[in-house]
Amino acid sequence: MTELAGKPYEALARNASHEVGVGSALITLTEPWPGKEREYSRWYEDDHYFSGAMTAPWLFAGRRWIATRELQQLRYPAEAGAVDPLTKGCFLGTYWIAPGRLGDYLQWTAGAGARLDADQRMYYDRDLVFTAFQDKAGTAYRDDTVPPDVFALADPAAGLVLEFVDAPDPESAGELERWLLEEHLPARIAAGGPVDSAMVFRSITPLPTMRPALIEAMAKAGNGGRRLTVLWFLREDPRECWEASFRQEGHLVEASGKGRLTFLAPFIPAKMGTNAYHDQLRPVEEG
Repeated sequence: MTELAGKPYEALARNASHEVGVGSALITLTEPWPGKEREYSRWYEDDHYFSGAMTAPWLFAGRRWIATRELQQLRYPAEAGAVDPLTKGCFLGTYWIAPGRLGDYLQWTAGAGARLDADQRMYYDRDLVFTAFQDKAGTAYRDDTVPPDVFALADPAAGLVLEFVDAPDPESAGELERWLLEEHLPARIAAGGPVDSAMVFRSITPLPTMRPALIEAMAKAGNGGRRLTVLWFLREDPRECWEASFRQEGHLVEASGKGRLTFLAPFIPAKMGTNAYHDQLRPVEEG
């Protein structure tokens, strides 16, 4: 018997990797059922954000974002079909997972999810619009004054833009990734502009140990291995720079011949622990 027998947490800490960085991410876009917005948020922020995410090992940062109806109306392109209807998905969750620890983290969540479900601490009056674990491909920065991406969720940006870009086929995804990180994003993140950084994530193959619902969601999110996800972190409210900085994004991607923009959506940070903005999520009823 070793000195660490019966001390699994100490053994894990002594032997596991302690590399610092963003290795993978959980990116999840959700839509509570109409009339359930506050109920869903209180469950998510008061319980699940912690019990289902932040207390897990190797997941070290998280942030929730929200799209009011005004922000939802800025989304495009409607004809792409990546999100249908285009306004669906008013809450976005982003989480960082340490390098090389995704498989270990997923083992934890398999047990935690089953336990929380058995304890009736899960919430199902919502739709998963886009949910996927993805590996980080790289990050483009405005300049060297911008903190590394490991800090991107610690001090929330004034705005965030979620983008899906699809390659013509899975074999072309690598070339699309290279173009985004080496040409497109550096050229778009001009000094003095509204973007501090942009992170690119690549789809991964769902693991057979994942829950069937997650396997299905990730298969849809990855679009057959063609889809890359970009997170743009802004220095200002996206409504202030949308026309000047993002309205032409689809044309620029299309002109490259490398891929096609299938979803572009702006968000602002959620005011965690409150019901702020919840009365601004749905269309105003006439009469």
